[in-house]
Amino acid sequence: MSRRDPFGEIEELFERMDREFEKLGDSLDTPGGRTVPVDVIEDAEAVTVLADLPGFTADEISVELDDEALTVAATPAGDAETGDADAVVADEPAGDGPQYHRRERRRGSASRRIPLPAAVEPDAATAAHDDGVLTVTLPKRSASDDGGHRIDVE
Repeated sequence: MSRRDPFGEIEELFERMDREFEKLGDSLDTPGGRTVPVDVIEDAEAVTVLADLPGFTADEISVELDDEALTVAATPAGDAETGDADAVVADEPAGDGPQYHRRERRRGSASRRIPLPAAVEPDAATAAHDDGVLTVTLPKRSASDDGGHRIDVE
């Protein structure tokens, strides 16, 4: 007969709650907007971030790097909701621009702050946008370059 471990059950409950809060946190990253799905890949030489940004042009994407994280943001040109400055919805009076009869695809802003798993060289970072995927390559800072400066004591 095995004994029941009440502390193990509590630990399992907390782990499940952590996973659910993590999912919820991902959806709360962008108040008023949508989150950007990403893959973060680290190898010996670099940290690579792949971000899905379908429907955005390179000019609509902003990438910023600080000491701890990479921030990716995308804002559509034109109207914030449709990406088309002249478009109207079917319930509105038709103007000279296009009129939407059905609008199911959301075209608002999107952003994500991605914590980095390693120290990187900001000046050597590169970004490319191809077929809706943003690829940011961040070469790792060498182990000898920890960002500090050695001061000799006399």
